[in-house]
Amino acid sequence: MSHDRFFRREMTRRDFLWLSGIAGAAVTLPQLYGCASDPITGEQVLVGMSEAEELNVDRKHAPQQFSADFGAVQDDALNRYINDLELSLGRNSHRPEVPYNARVVNANYINAYTFPGGSMACTRGILLDLKSEDELAALFGHESGHVNARHSAKQAGRTMVAQAGAMAVNVAVAMSDYQGAAPLAGIATQIGSSALLSSYSRDNERQADALGMEYMTRAGYNPDGMVNLMDMLRSQHKEKPGLLQTMFASHPMSDERYDTAEREANDTYGSSRSKKLQRERYMDNTASLRRIAPAIKAEQEGETLMSKKSLEEAESRFSTALKAAPDDYCGNVLMGKCLLAQKQYADADRHFTHASQIYPGEGQAMYQRGVSKLALGKGPEALAAFDAYDRVLPGNASTLFLKGVAYETMQDKRAATQHYAAYIRNGNKDAQAQFAYQRLQAWGLVK
Repeated sequence: MSHDRFFRREMTRRDFLWLSGIAGAAVTLPQLYGCASDPITGEQVLVGMSEAEELNVDRKHAPQQFSADFGAVQDDALNRYINDLELSLGRNSHRPEVPYNARVVNANYINAYTFPGGSMACTRGILLDLKSEDELAALFGHESGHVNARHSAKQAGRTMVAQAGAMAVNVAVAMSDYQGAAPLAGIATQIGSSALLSSYSRDNERQADALGMEYMTRAGYNPDGMVNLMDMLRSQHKEKPGLLQTMFASHPMSDERYDTAEREANDTYGSSRSKKLQRERYMDNTASLRRIAPAIKAEQEGETLMSKKSLEEAESRFSTALKAAPDDYCGNVLMGKCLLAQKQYADADRHFTHASQIYPGEGQAMYQRGVSKLALGKGPEALAAFDAYDRVLPGNASTLFLKGVAYETMQDKRAATQHYAAYIRNGNKDAQAQFAYQRLQAWGLVK
């Protein structure tokens, strides 16, 4: 087959397989920075990032991660409540100068996380399981502990693993009859698509617990908030282990941590245990989430089923969720992904389009809609979706590849070549890079 004939032929389903397992580029770690003074102990420690680099990691990668978790909830009052609480903890920490900021993301799994420069998030899934503002303060106090102890910077001096802004989408499960699908299968169906900046050691977790209790009590909260948080997490781990999969991967949990919290609350902070737990204020500020709790629960069940590749059952649970909350952004994106995996491209596109209308500034629906447009053979519309995504969340290298595919479907060989080459030059060595290289070979541009 000549190069021109190869280019002119219609892209087959087998070809489309190669664009199905797209994930965001991993964070490139800085070189070893050197020694710095530990903000907690004052001792000299080896770190892998300067404080300026910590802030740069947040600026560059936090937006990608938040979007991977379906963006911040569209409730300004709730996000303001969460952010104000974190600011009060930050003022009572060892590093009050850090630009702390916090929000609730639309993800349904149970977790909270922080980037090294103080950008934090908790999922709406975990908020439904908390019972007081004191527990919320314990949650963010713990994350503040990681920032103050510079755990990510210290770990970067050794083995920090960074996977921010994973924007996984997978059509390969729908094409499993082709043997090349196996390495790509399951990417989009995993519970908790967020990938935190690092998996903390047990010593890191112990220190973050201790600092979190210190900061929350300084801010006026009852230390029982930490005890109750630990009790909830260990109970949920036994009852719903799948929903805490990501949290326990990044925040190892044990009965020891609960026992330590109980002991510290009684011995070190006993005078603060008489303070009233802030239950009513917490319930009032999270009421908007509790109103759609049945939808969130159904989505949690649907994601669990997707992780088991039970796609029809997952679709049923997402349908239940959308009947309860038809304009839930997360629910529409999840339904779209589920339909995409079942080759129901037009219906998937409809849900991604609706999600973009619900939450116009959020990137994930734009990205997924681009993939559904490619599946439908609508190259110009796919390209427009990826361009819109790039304007909102620049820097995701996978869009270079996808734009290359879009241009190829539009018979624009020059533009396709430029994007495929740029994707390869970006240092990617995945299946998409292999596909791009094969295209360039077929067109006689590389040997």
